[in-house]
Amino acid sequence: MKIFEKILGGNTLYYPGCLTKFVAKDLKGKYEKILRKIGIDFIELSELEKCCGSPALKAGYLEDFKKVAEENFKIFKEHSIKKIITNCPACAMTFKIEYPKVLGKKWDIEVEHISQTITRKIGNWKLKIGNSNRGTVSYHDPCHLGRGLGICEEPREIIKKLGYEISEMELSRTESFCCGAGGGVKSNESGLANKIGKDRIEQAKKTGAKILCTNCPLCYLHLKENAKEIEVKELIELFEDL
Repeated sequence: MKIFEKILGGNTLYYPGCLTKFVAKDLKGKYEKILRKIGIDFIELSELEKCCGSPALKAGYLEDFKKVAEENFKIFKEHSIKKIITNCPACAMTFKIEYPKVLGKKWDIEVEHISQTITRKIGNWKLKIGNSNRGTVSYHDPCHLGRGLGICEEPREIIKKLGYEISEMELSRTESFCCGAGGGVKSNESGLANKIGKDRIEQAKKTGAKILCTNCPLCYLHLKENAKEIEVKELIELFEDL
């Protein structure tokens, strides 16, 4: 089937997003490893692909965003992309919701957040965890992933599959408390962003969990920067030692 799809000109693209590609490079390598582990046949476009355009859109530069969307779409089509898998919630939401608005019906590429990909495939992967409890995790729902895309259960399913218990914060899922970094806040009001981040960390500590986990590179880096007395991990890091 894969060979048949290749002949028809269909590729699955792993799109890490700017933050993962240039700042959290270790996460990129770990996600590539997991995608291969669960049997996903994917390609990467490295420096050919551009930013998804989310920062420009959020800053109000609509024409610039449309230009970036057009350029990306051209690159994707030149490489026969039929599906995009990304670990960045902002990229996923931009491709899935915003690109159709500016590109119309010609945008025909399927978009999937990587938590959806892993959840669908992880059942076929025999994890060596037995019945042991690896600890308690408090999960932080990224704004774009939870409120934006309604993806709340998939990361939790993965966490449980990996042998962890989840201790929920009072504000979670589509009612989650923001980490403080998104929407340009960290770039323009770093003091406010850090205060919000520390508030979220205190909410996690109240659950008694030893680990605060999230499935967004921006949330991860920001919470980790502000964390004390609780370990912050990106979802992919829970796969370590398995």
